[in-house]
Amino acid sequence: MYSIQTIVKKLHFGTNIFLGVSFKMFSDEAKFIKTEKVLVVSKLSKYEHEKIRHKNLSEQELEALIRNRGTDYEKLIHHHELHNRFKENVVSTLRNMGCEVEVVNRLNYTEDKVEKADVIVPTGGDGTFLLAASKVKDNKKPVIGFNSDPNRSEGYLCLPKKYSTDIRGAIEKLQMGKFDWLMRSRIRTTLMVSEEENLTPIYLHGIDAEDSIPECSCSISGVKILPVLALNEVFMGEKLAAKVSHLQMRLNGSTQMTNLKCSGICVSTGTGSTSWHLSINRLPAQSVAELLRLIDIDATEGKDSLATILSEIYNKNLIFPPDDKRMGYTIRELISAGVWPQPKGIKPRGFATKVEVKSNCFDASLVIDGGVSFNFNDGAIALLEVFPEDALRTVVLKD
Repeated sequence: MYSIQTIVKKLHFGTNIFLGVSFKMFSDEAKFIKTEKVLVVSKLSKYEHEKIRHKNLSEQELEALIRNRGTDYEKLIHHHELHNRFKENVVSTLRNMGCEVEVVNRLNYTEDKVEKADVIVPTGGDGTFLLAASKVKDNKKPVIGFNSDPNRSEGYLCLPKKYSTDIRGAIEKLQMGKFDWLMRSRIRTTLMVSEEENLTPIYLHGIDAEDSIPECSCSISGVKILPVLALNEVFMGEKLAAKVSHLQMRLNGSTQMTNLKCSGICVSTGTGSTSWHLSINRLPAQSVAELLRLIDIDATEGKDSLATILSEIYNKNLIFPPDDKRMGYTIRELISAGVWPQPKGIKPRGFATKVEVKSNCFDASLVIDGGVSFNFNDGAIALLEVFPEDALRTVVLKD
């Protein structure tokens, strides 16, 4: 019989091995990044969003509207100016290093501009990085992000926070090849619908950028590969969170469909495993402590307690490598009572190389990276797969 201390040591050792190897699977291709033409993708600040939403208001009227709402106007302006100063610093640094720079944002970022650039540089946080990645359709064009507000944002997809104050140093490393390639897997979604209008994209950021994502037209019998790849995740379920989602799921080409009642299905990449996937599946120290008490261990939930240590180990092991060819699926709040699921036995969380989901929902959506949605109602079928040619080319800088 192992002691609790022995179990913890073994678990911790296994976690260290996992984390140690997860970022070593890089391409052996020659490391060279051309930086003659740089496309900087800047985030829209919250203040800019407000200006666009209320474009008929004067500056004074907009300020009054925001203040009456109870929003801290000074804070809004502060973070707007903070981001703009950072963006200008990135642009001026690149130009001083001899780069030709064009700056775009959500409203005028197009695939044509991506095609003309040598490298895409999102400037903002993870949301801006996801936006920048959405227009890159192959695994050739590198995407390298700077976190414009490292004190408020983690920016997992961006370069480490120290490079937010050393932009030149980061660019020099890229030019000298002092980095490793990281090919982040992305999910390709094929949607089969009975009505072509169900393939019209719906934007979830409050601003519809014209021509941002082309509308899909059915190619063969209502079957279409969606024109945006998922870097983080694909979610399928009822739009109203309180409604039960009726879905059928099939994994890895199985001939058997499983009927489900749940709160939706989230299918994640390794990149997305640090995001929504982790939040859905995270095990809090409180739950671990309650389990330990069931086996007569007097557990607490303090910082260095056994419950906290086990919780941290469990949660770290939810994360898988960004270049993993598998997808991690999660059935949110799976109803496991009576006849559900049909048939029994499906795991609420696992890995798959192919995921097929059929909708029996009333008013559902399929959402890619939390930014663009497609109707996913009764009869619609989504096939989710990962292909090497769809990977996103990013970098890990060497210290």
